[in-house]
Amino acid sequence: MYYPSCQHEFHIAHNRLDITLGLSSSSFPASAGTSQGANELRPTTEELLNKCPRFRILVIGQSGVGKSTLINRAFGIEQASAEFFEPGKADIEKELISPQNDRFVLHDSKGFEPADGVNCDDVKLFIEDRKKREQLKDQLHAVWLCFRIPITGHGDRLLEDGAETFLKEDTSVLQNIPTIVVFTKYDRLLTHIAMQTKGDSNTAAQEYIREHCIQPIQNFAKDAKLSYVPVSSNRGHEEGREQLIELTYKKVTETFGSRLGTPSPVSVVTLMAQRTLPRLKIEGSIAVGKQRYWRTLASSPNFPGYTIQECLQVIHTDIVSVWNFHDPSGYLESEPFRKLMVDLVGSIDESATGSARLTRSDTYNTLAGGAVPLALLVPIILPFAAGLALAQWAYETYQRVNNVHQKFMAYIVDLIHVLEILFTLTSNDSEKKLTRRAIKLAFNAYHGSDVMRNAHVQIKDFDYKVPGRDAVLEKIVSLVTVSRIDDDALIRTVGRIPREQLEQDEEWHINASGRQAH
Repeated sequence: MYYPSCQHEFHIAHNRLDITLGLSSSSFPASAGTSQGANELRPTTEELLNKCPRFRILVIGQSGVGKSTLINRAFGIEQASAEFFEPGKADIEKELISPQNDRFVLHDSKGFEPADGVNCDDVKLFIEDRKKREQLKDQLHAVWLCFRIPITGHGDRLLEDGAETFLKEDTSVLQNIPTIVVFTKYDRLLTHIAMQTKGDSNTAAQEYIREHCIQPIQNFAKDAKLSYVPVSSNRGHEEGREQLIELTYKKVTETFGSRLGTPSPVSVVTLMAQRTLPRLKIEGSIAVGKQRYWRTLASSPNFPGYTIQECLQVIHTDIVSVWNFHDPSGYLESEPFRKLMVDLVGSIDESATGSARLTRSDTYNTLAGGAVPLALLVPIILPFAAGLALAQWAYETYQRVNNVHQKFMAYIVDLIHVLEILFTLTSNDSEKKLTRRAIKLAFNAYHGSDVMRNAHVQIKDFDYKVPGRDAVLEKIVSLVTVSRIDDDALIRTVGRIPREQLEQDEEWHINASGRQAH
């Protein structure tokens, strides 16, 4: 539920994914050479991040409204209020950057009251100053005005005097800045209503929000273009936070716009910063890919003279950058993970790798069964063995491989789906360091799944020669957006996995006894 200035609907389609873990010993990665001039292939995200490396947000609200927990959940950072939100006097000028997610920078205002260390004039001056900044990276990209939902009969008050003054006199300063009024503690309201009525508590809560929250603010703010979202930071109430992130991205995109179909760096870094909605990560991956490297893949002018491996490296880096996992060890950019993805692509054409596809057997344990699978209690073994070289096609120059577009299509689609599963696996603990064990679990879940098989079949049978259209690009977009993982089913499944299992790290290639394989 959210209340924008105008109505908007979002529709999501998902397909079920059977997740399997398997034990096997066939495969082959190794290092590959680099052709001269490879440094000229630059990730698209590098240029975007040079212009705007962080999403800059001002969050306004008194202590106790739930700001810190909301930010922790939305951007996947540690629950460290003492470190991130210093007690006492607030310094609205201070840039707060979390080591768990350096794609956003927070400015914190404790409210509008002088007793809270900042008043209306301070907020107004700060916003006006940021609006004058020339560079995108220094401008203010969004504002969240946070108010706790008052419960009638409990002596709660929606707005303090300073907030009323700001809404009445100073909202004009927010013009051309994406601004959302966030009503916090929504779960508290739902509990209260459930105790008071036997009817539909959600419908009653929506009416309550309109009467006791939105209308009072509109009475003060008059013609201010504000949007409204009720949220809860508690587990099991993700819908409000998802709507908040969706609406923030929508308003940022409308404000900062795009040129000739090229998204604003602010829009892209907003998608990078959020760790709430995987489908926005997919949208960001598409937006970045469309700018250069996903275009005309059947005869791309971007890659002549480079090996396929070098071409895939920049595509890989762009996609991983958009997903923005907390990966201080760089596992997703590592050579072993890239080799896994190349081997997975090779399975679209068995003759390309010389290795037979693995089939399901009784030794596979499915996560969809109900109980926590026994396979999670033992080392996770990848379906490709260590120590062998990359498939020969990866060393070839771009122009020399038949149906080269199939390799690129499969790599993009496979990587995005693996990262989508990984995102879902780690969504409740996205502030934790990413481990190879979690990556391997996501990889094995995708390998051999119906989603992967269907994608590979469609790519293999795809007729890319459509006059007047970039049919390859269109097909990639359709495969990563329509062939979606059933998030709800996956979330229920991975919810049974003990968190400590994902936090434990292990080598990429190990045998059943847990020793490193060579």
